[in-house]
Amino acid sequence: MDKSSLKDLVNFTEPNLLTDTFNYDLPPLIHFDGPIIEYIDGKPVEFDPASVKSRDIVITDTTFRDGQQARPPYTIDQMVKIYDFMAKLGGPRGIIRQTEFFLYTKNDREALERCRKLGHKYPECTGWIRAEKGDFRLVKQVGLKETGMLTSSSDFHIFQKLKFPNRQAAIDHYCDVVAAAFEAGVRPRCHLEDITRADIDGFILPFVERLMKMSEQVPEELSVKIRLCDTMGFGVSYPGVELPRSIPKLIYKLNQECGVPSDRLEWHGHNDFHKVNINGSSAWLYGCDAVNATLFGFGERTGNPPLEASIIDYIALKGDLCEIDTTVITELADYMRSIGLPIPDNYPFVGKHFNTTRAGIHAGGLRQAEQIYNVFDTTKLLNRPPRVAITDKSGVDGVCLWINELFNLEGQERINKIKVHKVARWVIDQYEKEGRLTSISDKELVAKVEELMPDYWEKFSARIRN
Repeated sequence: MDKSSLKDLVNFTEPNLLTDTFNYDLPPLIHFDGPIIEYIDGKPVEFDPASVKSRDIVITDTTFRDGQQARPPYTIDQMVKIYDFMAKLGGPRGIIRQTEFFLYTKNDREALERCRKLGHKYPECTGWIRAEKGDFRLVKQVGLKETGMLTSSSDFHIFQKLKFPNRQAAIDHYCDVVAAAFEAGVRPRCHLEDITRADIDGFILPFVERLMKMSEQVPEELSVKIRLCDTMGFGVSYPGVELPRSIPKLIYKLNQECGVPSDRLEWHGHNDFHKVNINGSSAWLYGCDAVNATLFGFGERTGNPPLEASIIDYIALKGDLCEIDTTVITELADYMRSIGLPIPDNYPFVGKHFNTTRAGIHAGGLRQAEQIYNVFDTTKLLNRPPRVAITDKSGVDGVCLWINELFNLEGQERINKIKVHKVARWVIDQYEKEGRLTSISDKELVAKVEELMPDYWEKFSARIRN
């Protein structure tokens, strides 16, 4: 190799911790160094992902609709409690802008009414119905300003499920219900079910163009919204993917060719191929202002974009908390567990062990500086300090960190490795002499700290977190 072509080392004597991106007080920020070039119909089209900082991108919620299709129905009291949490989480700017309700049962309607009585401006309560005029009476009865309606869009649905004789009959039927919504003074939100298996040029564009023409005849606040429903999770965010699976091209077609404004476009995804969160965030980047989500991703089959993940991505894209109260994510998780919702221990942000390390070398890093092995300040943002689980791999560093966290010690009070050697020796003996295979529980360690470190126990035990 020609040595003249080698890169010169920038030999810093102080660390460059890339704080413009990895500001520990926030989730890692997402910066862009230029537009994304996509090709549509053979023509290059530039997308400016940095525009998300200036656009009013939002999260909408379907916990009480799609989220209830994956579990036993919530009780009325539970729905009211969850709704109250969501209002606090989304903050006064309404980052969680809307949530939708079924309207078919007495319990559905009572839950809706009680949520509205809380008086929160956000999330706005909206409905969900089939594209049937008979269903529309339910929307009028409860006095909602907006409702979603199921306008299935792929030929799988048009012909095989709904048994329409042709596509024109489907469009005519859907538009009749939209006209009924206009007449009643209710904004319709058309859910283009299974759009990622639909004929985009042959059905979606003519249908949406007709909806846009109908919207020209009514006040702006009644104009049709469009929800792009990736019902089977077939959507792909990579540049260059062909329609109908391309998220960039779907949004471009509706936005630029049909004239649907970004603030009337909404993405609704499913997680069949593990792409649900990145697909939702990609929809924001390519010009769709709303991403529809559910708490902890619970929804039909594999679920929907996790609302709490969308919150973190929102902050990362905006570069600001925007008055979001991220600690409510932990409160919601605790509440959901209390009513029987299973959350895996390793689930991001809220799992029991999401910021727990078991490796001794990781524990050593945490002891020296939290951010070495913690994704962001989880104590500040989630009220969840980083922790270690004690195993045969934890080492003295792991035991030391665990005890400091047990007593909530900071700064000069933090105990060094020498002071914990008796407890660390007991841990090692559990594996080397006793042949233990399982991790050591917090209860066991607390007892050993009390036994083997009595002076520290007497001084600091009152600080132990419950």
